[in-house]
Amino acid sequence: MRALCWMGVNELSVETVDDPGLVNPHDVIVRVRLTTTCGSDLHFLGGYLPGMREGDVIGHEFMGEIVDTGPEVTSVRVGDRVVVPSFIGCGKCPYCADGLHAVCDTTNPNAAMQQPVMGYPTGGIYGYTHPFGGYQGSHAEYIRVPFGDVNCFPIPDGVGDEQALFLSDAVPTGYMGADFCDISPGDTVAVWGAGAVGLMAAASARIIGAERVIVIDRFRDRLDRAAKRIGAETVDYTEVDSVYETLRESTGGRGPDACIDAVGMEGHGTGVMQAYDKVKQALRMESDRATSLREAILSCGKGGVVSVLGIYGVTDKFPMAVLTNKSLTLRTAQQHGQRYMPTLFEHVLESRLDPSWLMTHDLPLTEAVRGYEMFKNKEDDCLRAVFRP
Repeated sequence: MRALCWMGVNELSVETVDDPGLVNPHDVIVRVRLTTTCGSDLHFLGGYLPGMREGDVIGHEFMGEIVDTGPEVTSVRVGDRVVVPSFIGCGKCPYCADGLHAVCDTTNPNAAMQQPVMGYPTGGIYGYTHPFGGYQGSHAEYIRVPFGDVNCFPIPDGVGDEQALFLSDAVPTGYMGADFCDISPGDTVAVWGAGAVGLMAAASARIIGAERVIVIDRFRDRLDRAAKRIGAETVDYTEVDSVYETLRESTGGRGPDACIDAVGMEGHGTGVMQAYDKVKQALRMESDRATSLREAILSCGKGGVVSVLGIYGVTDKFPMAVLTNKSLTLRTAQQHGQRYMPTLFEHVLESRLDPSWLMTHDLPLTEAVRGYEMFKNKEDDCLRAVFRP
């Protein structure tokens, strides 16, 4: 089959690779109908996350059709149209039982590679480095899904392929970030980053009940989407002297009730701090440019919640004293998509949420290298490039 492979730092190629097969009796083989880029892919593409090997198939957001099942699969069957959360759960360990599928105790066969850094291993994820399991990814014609009964969700009639695609990762990540905020009526929520996850966090905050949502970014096309699609207020941080002062002024001096960081380690900022971070990151003295994380912590109102969805590695200058002295709650996780899927289907079916507009570029898999170039460099107002294998 044809697949998009990591061939080295900042080097991708569409190659012919072996078709996946059933390995365990609970496996499912899915023919991929749609798969999309994700900002977290850029971290290993740029060499900031170790553990990729030449020829690895990348991609972790997808939907498709089941074409084969193992003998122990009972709740899904060949022909089902399904969406699959990016993190793999077993459904039986204590963490999966608590709805924490991203930290499943069973699905990472390379746990020993994570333990020295993490202390305890996470669950596996498709197409995302060998420390995270070494699973082949979704930018391919077919993909093996372990524990098919747990990880394959039949898509209801009335939910289109393009809508279901983003329920694999971008939507549940954003929704989880808003859920972490403990939103009450009248709350103001600020979101750093107007990529797909940030936009879905903003939309989710509105659905859950926030009165005001403020989105911070520097790309006009993304801020316009936040305003038009979600009804969010927007801040272009390149046009203000201080994001903190802007938010403080717009909230009557109190600050937002909750702040969501949907940026991560390759964040952009302004001023001396951004230059400092860029130099240290280039020298691999730190992996992160954590401007948005620091701003979110500083800007959040006293007693509030800082919800972190951006992916970080080794973060320098972390303002722990601010968290403590303002009585802030810090919440973060990789997305537990299985936990939220029934709720997200309901929101789509009831027309409260339509994530299909996140797709700005619709491409065949053969053009995936170009798709990633546009996505990484934000060319042609690319928010998400979607591939059709």
